[in-house]
This record gives sequence, structure tokens and C-alpha cells, in this order.
Amino acid sequence: MTSILGISAFYHDSAACILKDGEIIAAAQEERFSRIKHDPSYPYNAIEFVLKYANLKLSEVDQIVFFEKPFLKFERLLETYVAFAPRGFISFAKAMPLWIKEKLFQKNLLFNKLKNHDDNYKTDENIFFSDHHLSHAASAFFPSPFDEAIVLTADGVGEWATTTVALGKQNNLEIKKEIHFPHSLGLLYSAFTYYTGFKVNSGEYKLMGLAPYGDPIYEKKIKQLIDIKDDGTFRVDQSYFNYATGLTMTNNKFNNLFGQKPRNPKKDKITQFHMDIAASIQKVTEQIMIKLAKSIRKEYNVKNLCLAGGVALNCVANGKILKEKIFENIWIQPASGDAGGSLGATLAFWHLEQGNKRIVNNFDNMKGSYLGNEFSQAEIENELLTIGAKFRSFDYDELISKTVECLSNEKAIGWFQGRMEFGPRALGARSIIGDPRSDTMQKNLNLKVKFRESFRPFAPSILKEDLEEWFDISVESPYMLLVAQINKDKKIEMSVSQKNLFGIEKLNVKRSEIPAVTHIDYSARIQTVSEKNNKRYYDLISKFKEKTGCPLIVNTSFNVRGEPIVNSPADAFNCFMGTELDILVIGNCFLDKKDQDLALKKNYSENFELD
Repeated sequence: MTSILGISAFYHDSAACILKDGEIIAAAQEERFSRIKHDPSYPYNAIEFVLKYANLKLSEVDQIVFFEKPFLKFERLLETYVAFAPRGFISFAKAMPLWIKEKLFQKNLLFNKLKNHDDNYKTDENIFFSDHHLSHAASAFFPSPFDEAIVLTADGVGEWATTTVALGKQNNLEIKKEIHFPHSLGLLYSAFTYYTGFKVNSGEYKLMGLAPYGDPIYEKKIKQLIDIKDDGTFRVDQSYFNYATGLTMTNNKFNNLFGQKPRNPKKDKITQFHMDIAASIQKVTEQIMIKLAKSIRKEYNVKNLCLAGGVALNCVANGKILKEKIFENIWIQPASGDAGGSLGATLAFWHLEQGNKRIVNNFDNMKGSYLGNEFSQAEIENELLTIGAKFRSFDYDELISKTVECLSNEKAIGWFQGRMEFGPRALGARSIIGDPRSDTMQKNLNLKVKFRESFRPFAPSILKEDLEEWFDISVESPYMLLVAQINKDKKIEMSVSQKNLFGIEKLNVKRSEIPAVTHIDYSARIQTVSEKNNKRYYDLISKFKEKTGCPLIVNTSFNVRGEPIVNSPADAFNCFMGTELDILVIGNCFLDKKDQDLALKKNYSENFELD
């Protein structure tokens, strides 16, 4: 038996993964344990978890692989500062001491950290380093259901690469093309995230969610910033940006082009201007991704596409690529960001360094992305009793029926079941669920439960066999990474006066039979649910369909704004008591807010730093 530990750390979304004989055993992000959103630190807790789940001590692990190469990254930083000198001296002065002291000698840093897990771990000879974009590409291709595929990876930046094209066949994977820093689609999108007042490396999905409220009237101005070729390759005009060497993403030249300074989230409200900016950069991003997809399909003539990197989390762009029918099949890594690099590093080592064969099946090998920790019924009950929670335990059928009854009465429910998801999406294991038919569910969940912006959309979790009846899409979307339109017969068309409402005012307009999951452009970010991947969640939705005729429910992550998704029963109870959730279901335990001790109520609205 060969075991490989993968680690991503020190930038954002640190994580750990363990592989046994090529099988993905466990993977988790450090944030879930530390309770620090996008925690970049050494993933001590995540490593402890995956080792425990795999029943291994660190000294028993055969290889340890870090997800990128620090010397190449250092080379890029130095060459960038030299190229832009004397610009960026302040940034240079801040970055270099840390690199010289720690990051440059990362093998030694990792070894010293790793020793804390096991006194018998005595040597660093089993520590290896993978290329950042190769880790991403490996995370997408090797677990995919394809023997052969083109792998398109787009993110901010790794060592040098920001966009890569790789070819995967059986157990081989080779990067064929690269676009290098500072020309980066991910950083361009992040620059607009910063400009509209959202936090870089966490707020990009807010920018995507804001886009449908605006019109892409700044598309031409954005194309002054980026030269896009017919094949989708591009160059970014650095005179408008500070991200290469500065402490901000954009500069005054950028501000002058668009006529405003960056929005201050503490002072400035979101206006139509910000909605139009969001719509414009989203459109340009989609255009680039579609051009890239078309050109690589033509060049390599491979029918399957895999996507990874932070840009692959742009589910709207993914949906547009699918709609264009450029490829016959598309598969997207659910942990496409840096967390997934820990997984990719292990798979790259197993297949590319050790030459092991792949096992390909009709599904993928991600186990539904349910790769995190789980709790037995006894552990759940003990933890709830310890913190003073009041609950009733039901058998399986009664629990499902009671939860469905609450759903149909428009209760907001915390749903905590089985193994935690790996990646940024809650997929029915650590979810908040609700009735999609409710006119008020979206607003109430956003403002009273999540404590976040009212414009944020929610996803439908739908039985896979009912997908085509409700949405204009024919392929499964188990990881909530594809956006599609609601079918015409389910829509409620807006009147002229409704269409002319100011952006966010459109939220109050009922646009379909399932308003709680219908975005204002009649789209939805879809999760298909199968009995194979998550039986309990499947049974819940099936029972809801049986009672209401509706084969889908609202699904959003079990957390509040700025909080990592809940990890333990105690985390779930604290969130339950700190919000206006009505019901909490953990394992077979059923908790009603009305039964709880009010002394345990928490002020959760300000517990976490806003993201």
C-alpha cells in the first residue's frame, strides 16, 4: 500500500489530502477547523484529520507533496520587481524578508511543521514539490470520467503560469501551452472584485452574482485594458493595474478610465454603476473562456474538456461554454481553487512520477466531493448534550418526513449529514435548506440567516431525473458548477414596469414557480442530486416532491457571511442559535429553535470578519 499526503498552504485556502493506492481517501480545508475563512496558514488540523481518517501516522506516509514550487515563485517575484522598478519598492520591501526567512526554504519550513504531527517523523527525504498549474490540471483530469481530455486551467497566478492548456490521456498529463504573469484573467477579475468593493480571493463570486443586475455597458472600456486575440489568448495593459508590484489591485489611471474610485464597502452603497461594471467584466470573462475553449477544441480535436483553477468556479462562464456545445463532455473539479491543489499534487505524483494506471468509470472518482469528516450518531448526541442543546432523535423515515413537513411550512433548516464537502460549495452535507416555492425565502435567508447582501442568489438541489423538466440543461451538475436557464413553462415573465425597476428592486418580483432559486435573469446555479452520491439528501428531496410536486429545494452553505462552512455539531448549533434558522437536523437529531435555552443564543451577525 502506497500513501501520499498532499498539502496546499501559505497563500489562501490551505488544505490537505491523502491518497491510498491512487484512491482519494480524505481531503479538507484548514478553514473548517480553524474557523478562519480562506485560512492560508499551514494546515495542521486538516493534516491531522486526513491522517486520522486514513488510519495513518505521518511517519507511515510514503510521500508528501506540496502543490507548487517555491523557487520558481520566488524567481517570478524577483523578475517582476526588476521589470517594474522602481515601482513596487514598498511591496518588495514587505515581501522579501518573509521569503528570505521562510518561504524560499520551504522544504525546511514544511519539515519543521510536519515533525509536530509525529515524533517518529525524522527525515525530509520524502517531501516533494509539484508545479502549481500541473497540480490544478491533475486535480481536474485524473479524477474525471474521461480516458482523454483537454484540461484548461485559469487562475490568478501560480509560479509563472496564469492560464494553461494540458492534454491528458490515460495516466499521462502534459502542459502544452501557457500564458504567464502578469497577464492573468483571474487577476483581472479580482481587480474588478476589488474595484466594486469586495474582498479579493473571496468576493469574486459576489461580483458574478451582482452581474445580472447590470448591463455590460463598460465592455469596450474593459477591452482597453486587455488585448484579446481570436484564439482567446490575451495581454493585460499593466499601466492600469498595481497587482504586479503594488499593495492595491488598480490605480488612478484605472479609476479615471471608469470615472470613479474603488467602492469603499464600509461607506459606499452598491449602485447601478457597480452592477454595470460587474455585468461588463463577467461578459468579457465569458468571451475569453469561450474563445479559449473553441481554439483548443479546434487545435487538439479532443471531445472532452476538464476545467480547474479559480476561474473554473465561475459557474456562469462554465454554463456558457456548455451552451456553446464546443465539447461533447465537460467535467469541472469541485475544489478548483488552491485547496484542490493538495489533491492534484498527490494525483500528479501517483500517476506521473510513479507511473501508476488510472481507473476510469462512468462517474468520477471524487466520491461526490464528500471527503471531509463525519460524526457517528453517538458523537453527535454527546456533543449536543455537552453544549446544552435540546433535541429529539428519530428513526430515518420519521426524520425525513418531519424535515419535509418543516420545509413545506417555509421553515429555514440547517442540514448536517454524513461527510463534509471538499471545496467551496455545500452539497447537501453541510447545507441550509428551504422551500424554493416561497416568495420570501431568498430575502429572509440572506438578511436574517446569512447576514449578507440581499442580491445573492441561492442554488436549487434537484433530483437528477427531473432536471430537464425544470431547466434548459441535459447534463448532470453534481458540484453546483453550471448555470442554466429555467424552462419557459416555469417562468413568470416580467412586465415592462418591472423590467425598468432599479437593479436590486427586481428581487421583489416573482419570476418563476421557484422564486427562491431564480436569479433575475431567469438563471439558476444547479446541483443535481443522485441516490448514488448522497442517498439521505436524495430521499429528502424525493419526499418533498411526493408531498409538494416540486423535485427541488433551496440549498446554500451552512454558515453566515464571513464564516467558514460549519465543521462540527457544535459549529452547527452555534450558527443555529446565532441566526434565525428555525430547525436544525444533525444526523438523526432534530432540534427546534423554540425548544432551546435562550441563554445559549449568540450574536452571530458580527462574529466573523466580513468577506
